[in-house]
Order: sequence, then C-alpha cells, then structure tokens
Amino acid sequence: MFKDQTILITGGTGSWGHELVKQLLKEDPKEIRIYSRNESNQFSMKQEFDNNPKLHFIIGDIKEMKGLLEACRKVDYVFHLAALKHVPVCEDQPLEAIKTNAMGTQNVIEAAIASNVHKVVYISTDKASDPSNIYGLSKAMGEKLIIHANKILIQNLFVLEVEMYLVQTEVLSMYSRSKSKKRKQSALQM
Repeated sequence: MFKDQTILITGGTGSWGHELVKQLLKEDPKEIRIYSRNESNQFSMKQEFDNNPKLHFIIGDIKEMKGLLEACRKVDYVFHLAALKHVPVCEDQPLEAIKTNAMGTQNVIEAAIASNVHKVVYISTDKASDPSNIYGLSKAMGEKLIIHANKILIQNLFVLEVEMYLVQTEVLSMYSRSKSKKRKQSALQM
C-alpha cells in the first residue's frame, strides 16, 4: 500500500512519529518527509535512522501555510500527528493550543487539497470525545474540521483515527481499519 509512495508526517519527530517511521520504512516507500519545528529532534532522529536516504527532514510549523504547501508537494499520504499534547501547556496557553491543534489542522487540510494528496490520516485523542480542557477541546475542533473536509469533497480524502496504537499494530492494519466502510461512516456521524 505504501510501497513507492511519498509520505508526509507532521509532528514526525515525536514518539508517535518515531514509531510510525519505523513501520513505514518496512513498507518500502519512495520517501518519508518528517515535518516538525524541532531542529534538535530532527538531528537526533536522522542519526538514529542512520541518515536513511528515504527520510527527508523539513523544519516547519503547521501554523504556517507556505511551508506546509511546499512539504505537501507530490505527497501521496499525510499522517497528521503535529499537536500541542500536554494538558498543562494547553491550559496555560489556550490560544497556542487552538492555533496549533485546530487552525494548524485546517492548514493541513487546505495544503492537502491544494496538493491533491490521496489520503490524510488525522490522529486525535479520546479526550476530544467529551472535552474537559483546552487540549481536548482543540483536538475536538480538529476532528470536526476533518469531518467537514470530507463533506465538501467528492471523495473521502480524510480519515479520523483516535489514538492509534502503533507500538502494537502494523501501519497497514491501522490503515485498513480506518479505511473500512464502517469506520468512515462512524467518523462522518460524529
């Protein structure tokens, strides 16, 4: 499924991104673009993966559309992992949480549409189902934006995945679950 495909991972230097890259490399993609704003993590990750020529590291922030458009050029799949994830940080800086987790997600949507990306997988959290804090609320807003993007497009381009368990499952099985008709219908009904 991912063989010879170009994949973009937003927030790709975090723990989820590390594991996702490990699993995607087993699928022999053409290229994996790791998009994050953390230069130190990018440097460390590049060394950890022995300067793998399939990995391309791009410094950028999902809050800035121009960089996202460049990163999405000729991409087949986007895994959108970038987010502010620490509840206390989000509570202390609610506007930054909304800018990143909601408005940044809208930027990913718009860049993916403009670049004709085949599929976007949005990673959310169970805290978005009944939000009691800014983190959950901002992720719920991101979910709604993903669902809305599917409603305005002819084809289902966007997939909502809640807390994927990459450590225990293969990327293909995660993707197959999220691609199933039942999964799409339940995501659209949210």
